[in-house]
Amino acid sequence: MSKLNRREFIGAAFAATGVCVVGGVAVKNGLKASMGLETTPAITIDRSIKNPTDRVQLGRSGIKVSVVGIGTGSIGYAGHSNQTRLGQETFTRLMRHALDQGINFFDLADSYGSHAPFKAAMKGVPREQYVIQTKTDSRDTQEVRADIDRFLHELETDYIDSLIIHCVTIADWPTRYRAVMDVFTDAKRRGKVRACGVTCHSFAALEAAAATDWVEINQVRWNPRASHMDADVETARALFRKMRGRGQGMIGMKVVGQGDIVNGSRALSPEDCFRFQIESGAVDAFVVGVENIEQINQLLRGTRVALNELGYRIVTAA
Repeated sequence: MSKLNRREFIGAAFAATGVCVVGGVAVKNGLKASMGLETTPAITIDRSIKNPTDRVQLGRSGIKVSVVGIGTGSIGYAGHSNQTRLGQETFTRLMRHALDQGINFFDLADSYGSHAPFKAAMKGVPREQYVIQTKTDSRDTQEVRADIDRFLHELETDYIDSLIIHCVTIADWPTRYRAVMDVFTDAKRRGKVRACGVTCHSFAALEAAAATDWVEINQVRWNPRASHMDADVETARALFRKMRGRGQGMIGMKVVGQGDIVNGSRALSPEDCFRFQIESGAVDAFVVGVENIEQINQLLRGTRVALNELGYRIVTAA
């Protein structure tokens, strides 16, 4: 199977296993301690990071991004998203406003159809002023090689900062997708990619990511109501902090649960959700899919308040 299909996504999302897979070797839970997964991470507070546009490092990747990033994939599939459906003029206005405010991190994907609009939005902006993360759904090595070159062309860039295997659901993905991972690694060696990672859409896949040294970047579903997440909040928090403590760059997404947790009788405010990201100590940075200028301003205001009240959490292995 070359690309992720709907049946794989739905079926694997309900899979559970007591075994992680690392480099093709099944690892029982009892061996996790020897890999540092059972070590309680230490949390320190950096008071020097006061603004959502201050730069933080994504784990050991060396990539530095603003604490908040801009997503382009709200309800994103089949080459479209809420952001791309806004049209080029509005899309450009959003991206440039974010950039002008100091946000340098932009989350794209092939399946969102956001490459061409983003390239147009950044026309004339020096490449070093922004960080691109994008994703492939391909599971075939030849398709992945072609995707990387196509992405570079579509984005009119010599390199992708963070390249992600998109929507991983199966527990044995480090074995099954080993050849794809090798293509990513080769692209990194050739200077086409700076860091490699995954977005996981099952807890079993997340556990495997935590135990896999290849993973430099994890983009994880993370919010205070476990909306569209892969586990309850406390279970996810414990795993994410351990991943971060191992030096994996952690990026929060689904920050407002696709809007579910900021609507209804029990709704939280968006600011509550931004505060949760900062307070949790589970992520280095987080991305939000915005659809108008005021949402960008609200993201910046709310996160600035949280940072100044709480400080920026840094997680390291104990």
